[in-house]
Parts: sequence; structure tokens; C-alpha cells
Amino acid sequence: MRGLMQDWPLTLPHVLHRAEQLFGHKRIVTATATGETTTTVADLAVRVRRLATALDRLGVPADGRVATFCWNTARHLELYLAAPCTGRVLHTLNIRLFPEQLVYVANHAEDDVVFVDRSLLPLFSSLREQLTTVRHVVVIDDGADAPVPDDVLDYEELLAGVDPYEGRFVIDDENRAAAMCYSSGTTGSPKGVVYSHRSTVLHSLITTTADALALAERDVLLPVVPMFHANAWGLPYGALLAGSSIVFPGPNMTPAAILGMVGRHRVTVTAGVPTIWMGALPLLNQFELSSLRSVICGGSAVPRALSEGFRAAIGLPILHAWGMTETSPVGTVSGARSQFDEADDDARADARARQGWPTPLVELRLVDPDTGEPRAWDDAATGEVQAAGPWCAAGYYGGEGTGQFTPDGWLRTGDVASIDPSGSVQLVDRTKDLVKSGGEWISSVQLENAIMAHPKVAEAAVIGVPHERWSERPLACVVVKPGESLTADEVLEHLVPLVPHWWLPDAVEFIDAVPKTSVGKFSKRTLRERFADYRLPDRQGAGQA
Repeated sequence: MRGLMQDWPLTLPHVLHRAEQLFGHKRIVTATATGETTTTVADLAVRVRRLATALDRLGVPADGRVATFCWNTARHLELYLAAPCTGRVLHTLNIRLFPEQLVYVANHAEDDVVFVDRSLLPLFSSLREQLTTVRHVVVIDDGADAPVPDDVLDYEELLAGVDPYEGRFVIDDENRAAAMCYSSGTTGSPKGVVYSHRSTVLHSLITTTADALALAERDVLLPVVPMFHANAWGLPYGALLAGSSIVFPGPNMTPAAILGMVGRHRVTVTAGVPTIWMGALPLLNQFELSSLRSVICGGSAVPRALSEGFRAAIGLPILHAWGMTETSPVGTVSGARSQFDEADDDARADARARQGWPTPLVELRLVDPDTGEPRAWDDAATGEVQAAGPWCAAGYYGGEGTGQFTPDGWLRTGDVASIDPSGSVQLVDRTKDLVKSGGEWISSVQLENAIMAHPKVAEAAVIGVPHERWSERPLACVVVKPGESLTADEVLEHLVPLVPHWWLPDAVEFIDAVPKTSVGKFSKRTLRERFADYRLPDRQGAGQA
């Protein structure tokens, strides 16, 4: 017997039409190079309809790739809607990729048209001649004074010269491609993840659920995470679906600018990677932040000291989430659970520092990365996290990277973790970042978190370096807070009660800053290249003794 329910496709036109019909009065604020602009969802919807006609006028094919090279702005949001709602594919280009990677992904995706913020035009123009499929470049004036070549189209003129699309947008096939993002390319060339309408709508829906990100109509969202990074974690679509107001930070992503917008616009929810919140932590007491109810953090493990620093300063710990481009990206969220209602502060802080529980519809399993054998959910055994669900990738664009997927279709995340009996995930490391010492694994992430708990440490990254006896030993690369002084011995003394003795780094190097990837994560690869010929001091090397 079959259910007698309507077969209603899950597509992004519903998100646009719902926002247009129910939340037209909601504000959308954008910070620009010259100030702030404010519009409404209703006005944005009219511009989306004009943009839809403009894409037809430009001759962008029915499934053509519409690329963006933009900051977080209302204009970018217009592209987020117009491209997929007309059957095209939104392709957000990561402005922080290396030039050769940008050229690779634009050509690999076969981008047809690229929309560029004027402040980013000089960077884009240096690559343009190498883009083999791009027919049109459209500049969005964001207040910058960068020169505009004669053959570049103007966004406002393009919209003014067409009539808005009338009626409802229709996408019959919910499995049609809606958007694509490329991985940051930490190993090999970046790989394309293609999101469907169905996966995007379902992921947007999950951001509104209470035990996930809980976006709601009364919220004011400030997405610090870039819109070119996994579609800003799906937050723009989730906010439109929920009816939240949105505040976009534009090109000024400094902690002071972000905190200032939180106060001025009574922001309730904001989201970004740990490096953003590390920079914001010393400034928290300088701003009015009482409107905040949720500070979401993901992209890499959140140090307990960072989350508890927020709790001490504003009474609000960081909400930790885990995922990756291939999981759209929200896979787990570490929210407050009833099982910790009677727990003491330390136990609650430990729970908040974990990556948390799988969101509804996402399934996880823990396996030995070498054999594929299941590992116990006892919070002691560790293994690679593998994921499956309706917004998890099943492959990469062009059929590349098949080794990232198991024969039965699960995604190999490359993240090593333990999982407790309740299902809470504790990230241990990336498989490639674990330090293998004497046949045993040392978690670089746990070491980093312990080091960053030192009050004089701003950042810390740990890598493995060759060792004659133990194969590898940990090297700690430490950034000291401005105005402070610190010695290697002080770092090691701080670690003694926090980690096993044989985990203690064999050396500490003080550096000016931990290098970052294009999405703000620590670039361990850069550090490994920098210290490729590093020789450990003979006086250390505790190994497994």
C-alpha cells in the first residue's frame, strides 16, 4: 500500500516564494565600503525577478553555471536565489583560493558568467584571460573605486534594462543541481560538490530545528562565515525559510566591525570559524552584545578555552557545530541536552567542547581508517567518521575523488573521532594530521586546545616531525598574545597535568601567526612544508617512555 500524499518537489523556488509572501517586511542590511544599506525581502524579491530575466537576456544556458566572486551582501543573496530558481547552477568562487586554484575551479565547473564585487575586480581581472568558458563578467558596485574595464557589464544597468519575471518559478525535478562549491584543495586539486534542490531545502529546514541551529522568525542573523564557503553553512537559505532578518558584514570582516554590527542591529545569531571568534574574544566587553542568543562556530575544533571565554565575558558559550563542504555542511551540533541539566560546570564545558550529536536525517559511523572495521561508541575507541544522509555528497563533479566514498556509498570524512554511547562526537584529528609516535596516535587537535588554554597563548598548531626512534614526534607552533612573553618550558609545564606524558611536544617554536587556509582553518600543510627539515633537539624525545 502506498501513501496518498502529494508528490511536491523540494526546490528553492519555495524558499523564495515563502519569503516573498510571508516576510516581505523583513530587513536585509549590508555593510559596504562607504556605509550601510538597507532593503527588505520584498524589494529583494523584485530584484531577484529582474535578475532572472537578465540571465535569460545574457543567454546563460538552462543549466549554466552562474559564478559569484563576492562578499557577504544582499546582492550576493539575489544571485543565491535567481540562479537556482531559474534552473541554473550557482557556483560560489572562493576568493581566498590561490590564483591557480581559482582558474582551475572556474574552468573545471565551466562557468558561463561571473558576477564580481567591484572591490574584488582587480584580483579577478588578473585571472580573466585564463578563464576559458566565461562569456560575461558583471561588476556589482560595492562602493570601491577600482577601475572597471569597458567590456565588463554593470549589475544595476543590467537589472534596470529588463522587466521582472512574473509568476512562480518552477523546478520540477528536486534532484536538479542548485549550487556547487569546491573543496579547499588541502590534498590535490579542489573537488566540486554539487548540491541539489532537494538537499539544499532539507538542509535549510534542519537549520530551523530547535536542537540544530534553531533559526526562527524573530531572529536577526549575521553570517560571518563567507557565502563562498559551503553556501555560508546554508544560513542564508535557512534565514529566508524561517523569516529571519539578515545583516551582512560585506568586505569588513574584522572582529571590531562584526561586533559593532551585532550591537547596532540587535543581532541574535551569528556564525563564523574559530579564528574570527579568537580575534573577537578580547573585545567582547567593549560592545553591547546583550541581544545575542547564539554564537555558532565550526570549520575546525573549537578550543574549550575559547567557548568558556565567551561564557565568562557575555554569559553565552559558543555553539559548536561540525561538518564539511561535502555535508552541506551541518552534520552535528553540540547543543545543551537534558542529560547535563544536573551536571557541574566542568562537565557542561566538556560537553560544549565536543562536536555534538548528528542532526536529524544524518547518520554517522565510526570505523578503523585502515580496515574499515566498526569501532565502538564508547568514547574510548577512535576511528574515522563516515557520514550518510540526504545532504551528504555521493560523489564529486566530474567523477573525481572516488576514494572519498565507500563501496556502500558513505562519505569518508577524513576526520578521526571518538563517539560516546549517547552519540556525541569528539573530534580527535584529521587522518593526515595525527602524529604517529612509536605506533601510537597523538591528537594534534587535543594538544592544540590544551596549549591554547594557556592565558598567554593566542594560537597554537601542532604538527608531526620525523624522529629517528619514534617515527614522528609533535612540534608545537605557538603564537603569543601581544604584549606577553612565554618560554618553551612554560608551555610544557602548562601541559604536564593536561595530557599524557608521552604526548608532550618535543619542541616548541614561537611563530608570528598560524597560517590559514582559504576558509580560515589552520593550514597544517603550510607548517609541515616550513618545518620539513626540522631537527628535534637531542635533549627531548620522550616517546612512549
